[in-house]
Amino acid sequence: MTDLLPVAPWGLAASATLAGVAWAGSVMRHDASLVDRWWSALIAASALAYAVVLPASGSRALAMGALLLVWALRLAIYISWRNWGHGEDRRYQAIRARNQPNFAFKSLYLVFGLQAAIAWIVAMPFLAGFAIDAPFGVAGGIGAALAAFGIVFEAVADAQMARFQADPANRGQVMDRGLWRLSRHPNYFGEACAWWGLWLMAVPAGGAWSIVSPLVMTTLLLKVSGVTLLEQDIGERRPAYRDYILRTSAFVPWWPKR
Repeated sequence: MTDLLPVAPWGLAASATLAGVAWAGSVMRHDASLVDRWWSALIAASALAYAVVLPASGSRALAMGALLLVWALRLAIYISWRNWGHGEDRRYQAIRARNQPNFAFKSLYLVFGLQAAIAWIVAMPFLAGFAIDAPFGVAGGIGAALAAFGIVFEAVADAQMARFQADPANRGQVMDRGLWRLSRHPNYFGEACAWWGLWLMAVPAGGAWSIVSPLVMTTLLLKVSGVTLLEQDIGERRPAYRDYILRTSAFVPWWPKR
C-alpha cells in the first residue's frame, strides 16, 4: 500500500477537478442537486486517473474497468433522466436554506468538494486493482460475479420503479411490486453488492485495505444519504408507507411479513 501513496492524490485531483466543473454548472442553474448526476462520474474520474498513472493491465483491471464503466454510465443516465426538468431536489433546497447567505460559494465545499472526497475514497479498489497484475483467484471471481449481480439488480429495481411512477393510476400509491416487494430499497442493496464485489476483485492484488470503499458506501446507503434520510418523514407524508415498513425488509431482500 505504501508504494501507492504517491499515486493516490491523482485520483483526488481528478475527482476534485470534475467536481469543480459540476459546481460551476450548478451555480449557473441554481441547482446544487446536479451533484447527484455527476456522482458516478466523480468515482470514474478517480479510477481513470489510476488507469493512466498505473499499468492497469491484465484481465482483472479490464474487468474492473468494464464493470465501472457500465455502472457509471447507467447510473448517470438514469439519474439525469429521472431528475430532468424537476429543478433542485428538496434535500438540497434544505441544505441551501440552512447555509445562507452565499450558499453558491459554500456549496463548492459543502456539497461538491465533499462528494469529490467521498468519491475518491469509494474508488480506492481501483487504485489497488490497477497496480498489480495478479491472478483473479477465488475472491476475484466471486467479486466479479457479485459486482455484476449488484449492477443488474440495481438497474432492474430502478426500471421497475420508473415504470410504476410513469403510470398515472399509481399516483399516491406505494411501490411494493417486483423487487420492491422484497426490499424497500432494492436499488441500494444492488449498489452495495456492486461495491463489495469490486473490493473483492482487488483483494488478490493486495487490495484488502481498500475495504474502506464498500464500508463507506454501505454506511452512506444505510445511515446517511440513503435509507435513513429518505424514510425520516415519509411515514407522515404517506401513511400507507408505514404499513409497507412493517411488512418489508429495509435493505436485504426477504419475503414480506404477513
